[in-house]
Amino acid sequence: MLLAAVLLASRLWLVEPVTVSSESMEPALPKGSTVLMFKPGPALGAPKAGDLVVFTSPEDGSPAVKRAIAFGGQTVAIEDSVLVVDGVPQAEPGIDHSRIDGTYFGPVTVPAGHVFVLGDNRAGSIDSRAYGSVPLEALQATVLWPAGR
Repeated sequence: MLLAAVLLASRLWLVEPVTVSSESMEPALPKGSTVLMFKPGPALGAPKAGDLVVFTSPEDGSPAVKRAIAFGGQTVAIEDSVLVVDGVPQAEPGIDHSRIDGTYFGPVTVPAGHVFVLGDNRAGSIDSRAYGSVPLEALQATVLWPAGR
């Protein structure tokens, strides 16, 4: 009984599995894969660029898993498929640039207290390019497993 209580408490307050419901994070997280979200993650400190975060999608209210790209005060742009943060092109080894060749966005400045999120599958992701930056307090968890880049 004690073990059941500990497991239930862990799921409620610590770690919970979430199924990825879209192709927006491919190839890192294929549709249908399961991630473990660490619920206290955002409360223990702001995520870093490259971390995978979980929040409620403004599009449909479902849990969304996206990659944190930039934070309050930073500028974000995509120039011919290359992510540029504060004027510096970013190395993104998990992104297939040939699939998003010719993609342009921004630049935009991330408001204070917000995070700009993108899906790894830039051609098939609804993310901060569509609904804007996500307030840090809206983050529900960070992804514990599989880990981000």
